Amino acid sequence: MAVYLFYPNTSKMEKPNRPIDRLFKAIADPTRREIFHALVLASTALPITQIAQQFDMSRQGVTKHIKSLESAGLVSMQTQGRERFCQAHPGQLKSISEWLSFYDRFWEDSLKRLGDHLGS
Repeated sequence: MAVYLFYPNTSKMEKPNRPIDRLFKAIADPTRREIFHALVLASTALPITQIAQQFDMSRQGVTKHIKSLESAGLVSMQTQGRERFCQAHPGQLKSISEWLSFYDRFWEDSLKRLGDHLGS
């Protein structure tokens, strides 16, 4: 659930910029999920040019998606010579799993109570 805060002396609503918010924003886009998935499957750093060849978009377009993944901590960039390499960090998704586990427990408990109520 996004919480919007209204700041005095401004006319716009702003969302908090927490790490988990950046993760959800990064994986919300299907192209970014595909790029991340390709990097995870590669299990090694890949040059941006090689990643861009797998998608019907410019290198600059892919770089923009990678920067979003990087800001969420899902990938890191390294420069070697003239080439930039991108490495996936799938362990960063653990915080989403932990966040979702609360709702897993919530629904399990709710359904158990409903079952107990209906069984009475």
